[in-house]
Amino acid sequence: MATIFETRFTAGQAAAYRRAGYWTDTLLMDLVSQHAAANPERAALIEGDKILTYDRLLELTGRAAAAFLGLGVGRGDVVSVQLPNWSEFVVVMLALERIGAIINPLTPILRARELRTILNLGGSTVLIVPEAFRGFGHAAMARGLREDVPSLKRVVTVRGGRESGLLRWEDLVEDADASQHNLGAFRPLADDITELAFTSGTTGKPKGVLHTHNTALATVGSTIRRQRLTPADVFHVATPVGHNAGYFYGVRIALQAGGAAVFQPLWDAEEMCRLVEAHAVTFTMGSTTFLVDLLDCGQLEKRDLSALRAVTCGGAPIPEAVAREFERRLPGTLCPVFGMTEMGHATATGPDSPREKAMTTDGSAQPEMQLKVVSESGEPLPPGREGGLRFKGPFLFGGYVQGREFTQSFFDGDGYFDTGDLAYRDADGYIRITGRAKDIIIRGGENVPVREVEEVLAMHPKVAEGVVVGVSDRRLGERTVACVRLRDGCHTLTIDELRAHFAAAQVTRQFWPEDIVAFDELPATAAGKTRKAELREWLTRRGEA
Repeated sequence: MATIFETRFTAGQAAAYRRAGYWTDTLLMDLVSQHAAANPERAALIEGDKILTYDRLLELTGRAAAAFLGLGVGRGDVVSVQLPNWSEFVVVMLALERIGAIINPLTPILRARELRTILNLGGSTVLIVPEAFRGFGHAAMARGLREDVPSLKRVVTVRGGRESGLLRWEDLVEDADASQHNLGAFRPLADDITELAFTSGTTGKPKGVLHTHNTALATVGSTIRRQRLTPADVFHVATPVGHNAGYFYGVRIALQAGGAAVFQPLWDAEEMCRLVEAHAVTFTMGSTTFLVDLLDCGQLEKRDLSALRAVTCGGAPIPEAVAREFERRLPGTLCPVFGMTEMGHATATGPDSPREKAMTTDGSAQPEMQLKVVSESGEPLPPGREGGLRFKGPFLFGGYVQGREFTQSFFDGDGYFDTGDLAYRDADGYIRITGRAKDIIIRGGENVPVREVEEVLAMHPKVAEGVVVGVSDRRLGERTVACVRLRDGCHTLTIDELRAHFAAAQVTRQFWPEDIVAFDELPATAAGKTRKAELREWLTRRGEA
């Protein structure tokens, strides 16, 4: 029995968004079908030597939809998909939409500890994984998860052999017959949930973000209009499709615009330059880490990158020096954005924005969205004053999987969502993110679940007390440092010992502390709370020295 996810939207809100034209009750599959009818031989997906046309994509999604029905997947069921940037991800995504099921995209970096929590919170019925990727056995991990996730009925492997004993995606699709089903009868409503995405927070558990068909199309459609994207555009996709940034602004944006998506499964700046030249890529997006790697890769003057028209960058503020170097050395327009899993890109710059704004801000609100910067008491602040950043509008998610009461705690009385970020707004309406009110680290565009990492850190037998803090890093934006007080009688704790501890706890490698510093006492408030800002300042001074 599928879980019924309630949304926070009132009938009045939904009607207002429809009257304004923000919600059109269109499905992504409607647009894919239109593109297939208009240009059936146009490339929809390019992955290495593999090219899927819109016509072929439509055919494959029909077969895949039939395969899911054969597995017993139905309307409202959650299917978790942990795949790299492979074409199968798109086929799965569209097939699930056709039968009204919900996709739960997962990045390949996640390991058993995080997946166990996510699959149970979402009530996933099917898990789709690669047999192996980057030397890690995802199929073996998935087998071990089944007994810990009562809702999980099937595990399906992609691009693997038959020796795993699990269902193979290739066999399922080959044996399926779409003509045996009236797929139109399974069409979901546009206000139904289409995606469940998890984001790290400060609650100790990831928050499950629910997007409807209407909210997903609204946020992506706004970017298409602001960046003037058309079916002639070619979209480079290196951001993981299991991350909401890659899912929205890699996969969905290409299909919604009717262009071609060029997949890059493993990030490498030199390979990106080759792909941009080979396919005349016009649009890409990534984190600040991508920009830094691109500027440092030594290929910018060797490759023809002249087709590149727009590069959107988010996940962390872009250092001004990096932004100005981009303008000097790369073609196209740098478009900084501020976004969250809960609402996609809510601010951006566009082709008409003053270029200085791209160097020094995180963009202005998308036309459909409203923002405000408020004091601690919730009062709106004038331009130039730092405060809490809040948003309101049709992009905002339907709610958290944790329920309506939990969801409403993040909204104020006027319906504005509290991002947990600190910012100021200039006189022209452009914002600059200045920090975070919430305790979180963003490493290479990925949110590190601080609370969970600290829980694992505290379990180390040598650690009496420990916290993790983020310190500035040119490439990653931030890196994670463990600050600890050791137990009596323990004089050392090496980073290798700590890595072995986190590996044994099955924590995703990218979340592990990258450095460790031992203190006789951790600075604390009168109430006993560790003063992380003081630790961060000390570590920054140490790094500069």
